[in-house]
Amino acid sequence: MRIRSPSLPELHAFAAVARSGSFGRAAQALCVTQGAVSRAVARLEAHLGQPLVQRQGRGSVLTPAGRAYFEVIAPALAQLESAAEVFGLPGRWALRVSVTPSLFSKWLIPRLPDFRARHPAVALEFVPYRREAPFDPAEADAWIRSGGERWPAGIAADYLLGRELVPICRPQDLLGADAPREPRDLLGRPLLFHSHYPGNWADWFCGCGLHDVTLRPAAQFDQVSMLVEAVIAGLGLAVVQRCLIEDDLREGRIALALDQPVRIERGYHLCYAVQGRERPALVAWREWLLEQCRRGSHPVAADTAPKFS
Repeated sequence: MRIRSPSLPELHAFAAVARSGSFGRAAQALCVTQGAVSRAVARLEAHLGQPLVQRQGRGSVLTPAGRAYFEVIAPALAQLESAAEVFGLPGRWALRVSVTPSLFSKWLIPRLPDFRARHPAVALEFVPYRREAPFDPAEADAWIRSGGERWPAGIAADYLLGRELVPICRPQDLLGADAPREPRDLLGRPLLFHSHYPGNWADWFCGCGLHDVTLRPAAQFDQVSMLVEAVIAGLGLAVVQRCLIEDDLREGRIALALDQPVRIERGYHLCYAVQGRERPALVAWREWLLEQCRRGSHPVAADTAPKFS
């Protein structure tokens, strides 16, 4: 029988260019040279007898024929990749994950030994986090990002945690006659802001019934860990997502200035491509994350939950 389909290297090269919009990024994703990607795409175009990709400046766009062809071959390539995971090298299923740094260091890392104990067959690779970067399957298989409920077409998302804002201070700030008793008492204190989410304090005060308050940052920081250390150093008070400070609260490094949590729309979500949602490694990762969030704030040891091995 005469085989009419192109080779897999040609198809993977074309698919990587289609996803990334760049021969250079496709080469990085496939760990080959840009010239190798260009030659593979050229062979594919010659095989099909029509152009599939057009170069535009430093990027590339698909021709109408290229878009139609990619829509047909993408599901087939995803199935081949899934089959390789199940029937390929035994005992190691790779999953590339990108996680926002604050949640990674403050919440996820202490729980990872439990995931490894339950799913020793899954090899996690944590790839660099790029704030507001597009969801590129050539770079990662899953992302944990902060956001609302609107995600790009083709991306599914599960809410994990992080919708609870609380104000924090030093434990000694709760001693004495000037300790805060109600939200209005915080207005006279130096307030520390998160530079990426400067509206957090206004959202918290509004949730406590104080609208149209005038707020000026005493200082701004772009990481929750910096905010916490600034509070400990006595620079002021901060408002943060509670899931990121459970260890600090438990160890007495900080305290709640007022135990009045306010719910916000923004939270942490697990995001992944709809086409790859049935991959065994992703299924294990998703189910484990959702269980950890249901269990609450403390990391737990492995139990009798189903394992992928």
